[in-house]
Amino acid sequence: MFNIIKNKLFTVHQNGKEQVSEVFKYIGPGIIVTVGFIDPGNWAANLAAGASFGYELLWVVTLSTIMLILLQHNVAHLGIVRGQCLAECAYEFLPHWLSRIVLSAAGIAAVATALAEFIGAAIALKMLFNVPLVIGSVLTAVVCTVMLVTNSYRKLERIIAGFVSLIALAYLVEVNMVDVDWVSAGIGWVNPSIPNESMLVILSILGAVIMPHNLFLHSEIIQSRQFNIQDEAVMQKRLRYEFLDTLVSMGVGWMINSAMILLAAAVFFSHGIGVTELEQAEELLRPLIGPAAGTIFALALLFAGLASSATAGMAGASIFAGMFGESYDMKDFHSRLGLALTYVPALLMILFITDSFQALLISQMFLSLQLPITIFLQLYMTSSRRVMGNYVNRRFTGVLLWSIGIVVTIMNIYLLYVG
Repeated sequence: MFNIIKNKLFTVHQNGKEQVSEVFKYIGPGIIVTVGFIDPGNWAANLAAGASFGYELLWVVTLSTIMLILLQHNVAHLGIVRGQCLAECAYEFLPHWLSRIVLSAAGIAAVATALAEFIGAAIALKMLFNVPLVIGSVLTAVVCTVMLVTNSYRKLERIIAGFVSLIALAYLVEVNMVDVDWVSAGIGWVNPSIPNESMLVILSILGAVIMPHNLFLHSEIIQSRQFNIQDEAVMQKRLRYEFLDTLVSMGVGWMINSAMILLAAAVFFSHGIGVTELEQAEELLRPLIGPAAGTIFALALLFAGLASSATAGMAGASIFAGMFGESYDMKDFHSRLGLALTYVPALLMILFITDSFQALLISQMFLSLQLPITIFLQLYMTSSRRVMGNYVNRRFTGVLLWSIGIVVTIMNIYLLYVG
């Protein structure tokens, strides 16, 4: 009897291990996407939000993340079902002249993203090693180009997951070093308010969380695994596990973005200190909460800049390759040219930037303005039976997603008009 019980327990244990292993086999694409919305642009937007308005704009992170989860989940389904990314679908199912316009706009958004990532990483290098901004930006571009040319998806997933873990750890340490008003934070997460002169910051947070290039990137990463050419059971399993991947990954991003605002509110807003530069934030952290805080801040920013620069390059290359009906492949000419067309213009623009912090905010605002184009492209594809077959959006899902697209568009129009 004892041996029978022991064998059953062993079988249950083994099955449990296999199930856990099965889950983790499908986790990964969401982590790469997550780094896009904890990038240096987010740092600027979140520090501006916390330092200028305390805990009042935490609701923007919450609302944006909820919308992000639904949109990323939807676009990942496109990649799984079609075995094509969003850019490839635009090439195949839109008139070519229209797909070129839509994808060109998305490519410009990828350039704006790369601009923010390079600036952030360069600022971190300046903080740590006193490297000039332009040289730091070029070094970041070179390192990320090498990463993309020499690493497969799987290797990049592990590298970027490591970066995300380090960023999360850094903010966990720093939030525990300050006195957060958790009651005000709790209210801020769920209570929408628009303080005076907060329009640019709100728009920047929206664009920094729901990033257009990430919608292209998620569909590209997940389609690369080609679940659609396997049997129906495998694809059904992938569709089930994908939501868990997205939910966990975006949840991590929500916590890190919230932590940025919490830190800025607790350290700067509570002392009546305005922040207009990331370098200034690092310098002020040292006397206010200890010398280690500034170094932790700079290191986390460097990790964020490197990881997000790599994902911006992947997205730009994927979008450009999609203009020719091709998947992202760094061995292919169009993908390499797309990477160059993403990185080089961003580096050239940095030569003319005089206010790096304002440049970060404006770049995120531009992403917000481009976002409705990408959202409606995605929804057109996933709502089409011609594209998705039996996996087309259900009525409730379609209404919910189209409502998000309309809300984002109205927010852009309203905030621009009021701002």
